Amino acid sequence: MTTFNDNTVRDRIISAGRARKISRRSFMGHACATGLTATAASTLWTSQVAASTPSRGGTFRVGVHDANTSDILDPGLYNSYFTVQLSHASRSYITAINPDGTLGPDLAESWSASPDATVWTFELSKNATFHDGRPVTSRDAIASLRHHMREGSSSVAKPLLASVKDVRADGDHTLIVELNEGLADLPYIINEYHIAIVPADADGNADWQSGIGSGPYKIDSWEPGIGASLTRHEGWHGEGGWFDAVELIAINDPNARQTALLSNDVDAVSSVDVKTLRLLSRRPGIEIINLPSGSTVTLPMIASSAPFENNHIRMAMKHAIDREEMIEKILFGTATLGNDFHISPNMPYYPTDISQRPYDPDKAKWHLKEAGLDSFDTNLSASDSLMSGAVDFATLYAEQARSAGINIKVVREPNDGYWSDVWQKKPFVFAKWGARPTPDSIFSLIYESGSSWTETFWSHERFDSLLRQAKGELDDATRSEMYREMAIISRDEGSTVIPMFTNYVYAMRDSVAHHDIVSNSWELDGARAYQRWWFKS
Repeated sequence: MTTFNDNTVRDRIISAGRARKISRRSFMGHACATGLTATAASTLWTSQVAASTPSRGGTFRVGVHDANTSDILDPGLYNSYFTVQLSHASRSYITAINPDGTLGPDLAESWSASPDATVWTFELSKNATFHDGRPVTSRDAIASLRHHMREGSSSVAKPLLASVKDVRADGDHTLIVELNEGLADLPYIINEYHIAIVPADADGNADWQSGIGSGPYKIDSWEPGIGASLTRHEGWHGEGGWFDAVELIAINDPNARQTALLSNDVDAVSSVDVKTLRLLSRRPGIEIINLPSGSTVTLPMIASSAPFENNHIRMAMKHAIDREEMIEKILFGTATLGNDFHISPNMPYYPTDISQRPYDPDKAKWHLKEAGLDSFDTNLSASDSLMSGAVDFATLYAEQARSAGINIKVVREPNDGYWSDVWQKKPFVFAKWGARPTPDSIFSLIYESGSSWTETFWSHERFDSLLRQAKGELDDATRSEMYREMAIISRDEGSTVIPMFTNYVYAMRDSVAHHDIVSNSWELDGARAYQRWWFKS
């Protein structure tokens, strides 16, 4: 016979209350029957049930970093953290990353593949509508995908869809994607934040200019670099969307974001300054979320720019950084070690057996001598709009590298326009990447030869060949070994220093509620706080 203790029974009662299967009166009766007093049962209802039961209403005000006057609504050209948040609030995707990291539905309710993964079929929701009332159909999905695939497209997502041969409809709500080769990760890849679904215009092209989407909130106004105002889309097809309205406020300065939170001018903020994390955690009325993630600090060196065309110089830069000291002094422990390849411990296929590169100024000096130099000077551009403490990070790196004869001059760049004026333009810069769900997505986006978002313009024939093979490889062990070899190539021949994977650290007032598990795919619950969170009643 199965027996249950009082705690087990109480957990079931709490679950029933959260699912609204029982009323407060029934909850009180059942809880008291387990031995709780009426006062204790009432407290349990308030703290465990009422606080965890979503309720509608209110305007959710969020202070967001990395906003630029050059930001644009073209999903193929999203390049700032602000546009990531705005897109997830206002537009839908074919799939979604669940809070637990698994893949789940958004516009597609289900999907399936042929045995060789060359043909994928997505069944789209029949209940989804755009903000102007039009139904979302497979025609819109086709236009959105072709926006990135078409000849001459400047979309960052173009290399991610390079193996797609055809996209077609089988009725209004069935999307078929046919590929030149098997692509096991396609449902993950089309979740890339650039591949948002927008309406098709009369000619079958993607209408991104209107700002119309099918996400939980519609854009009422938006001023790049300033902020956006949104209201709930009553035709939202998914769960959630509890707020009446959302205000996304551009606050690039970390101190200003924190002040706005403490003064109740906003309800939540992205990217908390970790220097003041302990003090902030002691403030009443504030909740902090601190999640390990695949968000990556990169220090790209343009491989065609002197002296970085020489791999010995690049290796010297990799040996001249003390990663552990960086994590301790700049990130205050809110990061995990990087090893100069862009697969985080949170990703599948993470190669655990590659030895960690240590801080070794003598080894860095050896590489410099192999390059024919005793020392050299270089600039390193950084901006705190990308990460709180980015300039301090660059300054500490300069101190560490000096022991190896590398003289780094830190250039503090303006917060506005960093992605358009500095990144991919200057030879050595600080960059920060959001998490991606698979190695293929990040390798194809940044490291494949000719990709539009390459940080370094580095090219490696063997790396590219392995990447193409791995896309269609359905044997997990073989695929894992391919990614391991790509990691080693990146580590020992690549043009990017990857010192760490940062935690997502953000905060909200305790009037904001969320479920127990939050996503670490982006800050603010995978950029879906607008959909998933609510105000406590």
